[in-house]
Amino acid sequence: MKLNFGCGLNKIDGFINVDKYESCQPDLVMDVEATPWRFQTSEVDEVLFNHSLEHMGQQAEVFLRIIQELYRVCKPGAKVQINVPHPRHDEFLGDPTHVRVVTPGMLNLFSKRNNRYWSNIGAANSPLGLYLDVDFEVRHIDYLLENKYLSMLRDGEISQEEMETIMKERNNVVTEYRITLEVIK
Repeated sequence: MKLNFGCGLNKIDGFINVDKYESCQPDLVMDVEATPWRFQTSEVDEVLFNHSLEHMGQQAEVFLRIIQELYRVCKPGAKVQINVPHPRHDEFLGDPTHVRVVTPGMLNLFSKRNNRYWSNIGAANSPLGLYLDVDFEVRHIDYLLENKYLSMLRDGEISQEEMETIMKERNNVVTEYRITLEVIK
């Protein structure tokens, strides 16, 4: 089973397209923030949040329940694809319905391997994987760049190292993150 959570008008063949708004005509009308979900434990092979997760879980406890439910319904090794606007881009800042910043660093907090490592070195990172008994590993991260910066990088006007510095120092450089998680059970 494949789920496209918060599909809006962007339905994908081969997925169960889920949205809380009937006007989108999803395959399944369901509010992802309302838990527990109607899916069985370990029955989902793949989940897509395509520009939807940043609209969910304004309150921390609601967001953490979403993460717990996501973990519960996914099979071992399931793929979770999360595409979100970069929080330092006007595309994120300009939409009043964006309630949650989602970054690779935040998602790393749900890795038990990371949590144990941080505990061993005395780091202050929140061990959310251990607290919530969930385990996700970030397997891949893509950064989509504004065309101006992508052209500069492609044309050799700046190096990859310089691009990484610019990404850390400036707004409106990265348009979105595309983050792939694996469910560890």
